[in-house]
Amino acid sequence: MEKISKHISYDEGVRSITALRLGLDNEPSDDHLQNMKLLSEKIFEPLRMYVGGPIRINSFYRGPELNKAIGGSRKSQHCHGQAMDIDDTFGVMSNSTMFNWIQDHCDFDQMIWEFGDENNPDWVHVSYVDPGSNRNRCLRAKKCPSGTTYSVITK
Repeated sequence: MEKISKHISYDEGVRSITALRLGLDNEPSDDHLQNMKLLSEKIFEPLRMYVGGPIRINSFYRGPELNKAIGGSRKSQHCHGQAMDIDDTFGVMSNSTMFNWIQDHCDFDQMIWEFGDENNPDWVHVSYVDPGSNRNRCLRAKKCPSGTTYSVITK
């Protein structure tokens, strides 16, 4: 199958161990695939050039059944191909450095500092809609006794 972008294969964009285990279809529509390509072009590829090495994509496209199976938000942008979760598992650049670089250099809809601590998130969630709709909103996900909460990060 085709590549989503220079550094993202189609398989990498739709791969899910959970979908395989549960026998769920995780194939994006043509519209979702176009959204994935746009996010890759506007966020991932510029970040990849800055990082100068591989960046792990933990999650990109999630079909509605997969999203429900993993307990994702009903409004998840992953279901539209408009969000990806990235992680520096290769040791090239920290998640906090990637978060800060995207915040300072890219137009994006929403970015979430996912858990971790004050110095580094466990992973970074980033989404892209289109230039007229992007909110450039930054949030921090924290686990609280009552569940997950989000708080706005000021620039």
